[in-house]
Amino acid sequence: MDKRILIVGGVAGGASVAARVRRIDETAKIIMFERGQNVSFSNCALPFFLSRTITASENLVLMSPAQFIKQSKIDARVNHEVIKIDRAKKQITVKNVQTGKVMEEKYDTLFLSPGAAPVRPHSIKGVNGKNVFTVRNVADIAALDAYINKNNVADVAVIGGGFIGIEVAENLKKSGKNVTLIEALDQVLAPFDTDMAQILHKALYDNGVTLCLGSSVSAITAKEVTLASGTTVKAQAVVLAIGVRPETELAQKAGLALGETGAILVDHNYKTSDPDIYAVGDAVEVFNRLTHKKSRLTLAGPAQRQARAAADHRYGIPHNNNGVIGSSVVRVFDMNAASTGLNEKMCQAAGIAYDFVYIIPQDKVGLMPGSRPLHFKLLFEVPTGKLLGAQAIGQGAADKRIDVIAAMITMGATLEDLKELELCYSPLYGTAKDAVNHAALVALNLLYGRFRQVPVSAVRELVQKKACIIDVREPDEFAAGHVTGAKNIPLSQLRERTAEIPQNKPVYLHCRSSQRSYNAIMALQNLGWNNLYNISGSFLGICTYEYFTDQITNRKKIVTQYTFD
Repeated sequence: MDKRILIVGGVAGGASVAARVRRIDETAKIIMFERGQNVSFSNCALPFFLSRTITASENLVLMSPAQFIKQSKIDARVNHEVIKIDRAKKQITVKNVQTGKVMEEKYDTLFLSPGAAPVRPHSIKGVNGKNVFTVRNVADIAALDAYINKNNVADVAVIGGGFIGIEVAENLKKSGKNVTLIEALDQVLAPFDTDMAQILHKALYDNGVTLCLGSSVSAITAKEVTLASGTTVKAQAVVLAIGVRPETELAQKAGLALGETGAILVDHNYKTSDPDIYAVGDAVEVFNRLTHKKSRLTLAGPAQRQARAAADHRYGIPHNNNGVIGSSVVRVFDMNAASTGLNEKMCQAAGIAYDFVYIIPQDKVGLMPGSRPLHFKLLFEVPTGKLLGAQAIGQGAADKRIDVIAAMITMGATLEDLKELELCYSPLYGTAKDAVNHAALVALNLLYGRFRQVPVSAVRELVQKKACIIDVREPDEFAAGHVTGAKNIPLSQLRERTAEIPQNKPVYLHCRSSQRSYNAIMALQNLGWNNLYNISGSFLGICTYEYFTDQITNRKKIVTQYTFD
């Protein structure tokens, strides 16, 4: 008798299970149930339809049920919702959402890939209004687009500054709408630390997106959004991108165990508490290989790997579950922002002793056309030097650098390993000492106590305290913009002007992006100074960190002129 493999849910998890099972077993009866209109689509690409980067919503659909049958002999049933699992009888109850017809289907093995549903807080008055949308599938994005065009919507509020919120906001802005992005936290994109998020705040601000940070929503009407502060935001359409919750109702009703995060509990082979039921994707609990704790991760790449592993295990093919580290990339107008592993908040929450470096090298040789600054932050464990995470933002190949760090983290690498990593080099693509190698060298100097640093977030307080700040750039660079109260002693004049540098109080040095200030510190330390600190990120980092908050609060700036390149 043919094995009956039933799959609940499609897209990255369910469709990948189906495809892998078919490659392993040509005789299995595979049926995939999807309650939506499409069983295989690019959910990560949904926002790009709003700006017509993707010209038609149907282009988001990757495979139709007819293609599944023709190419893989997989029975993909759309508009079919699985409403019950009877584990004792090994059968599911399925409802055709269009006709209302209910049927039972037997299974030998059941795979769950129900995904995660957008959060729609009932605490927000008017949250279910006809002008309020979420973005989960092709029908959702098409409905949002149709409403905006049919009603000539000019003002849109996006609630939530995560990946979906950012991409929806960007694409709506590119389509010519007035966009307000509302975020309850004090920054967008939680995987990034605050110092790095400021770069993205500037990108959004510079491109005309109104940012309301530290703001929660209390009410939505047909024409506006009211914040908890009482402030109103004009909006004829609202997109909820507050977050997602794992779809666990079906599993719970079937008596399957949930994990400590509230997602479906699975073992290292993605088997649930029932030996004949597997679960993968956004609805399951995963193991973070860095914190050694359970977490949730809503990314397509991990879901596909989980799907393959689960299908393999069903057929006795071994699999090593190495856990997740959480690698991602997003575009914010002209900035590419990528991250992997842990950030500072996550290290602190996990009780991991860590330190970091923040450098801003050029992403390719400076004399080459298109060379731009790359903001790069690397976190490492103290005292082992084990790589913990990284964040990169710039107009160039930020993702390439983060992919390198992600691979190194997966291999358990340290700063010493990263220092010696041999990468491709051409002036068109990078520098002979790539940003990742550069960061490792700086981090090793910090780890081994060769120099000390302070973060860009500390500079405002240093200025207010009239600390001794020395700018080692050349006079013309200093004149174009500098930290208020800083003294200019160019590196080229340093050795002749050492008498001007105090030895009885802390001295903070910086240049444009750290290399010259590091050279100055090493020279002075060799001459007997032991009171020196490098400002991480240097002048470019200071400007980027301060700019957005300066603009929206009208606070007094701590630089004479901002510099961003």
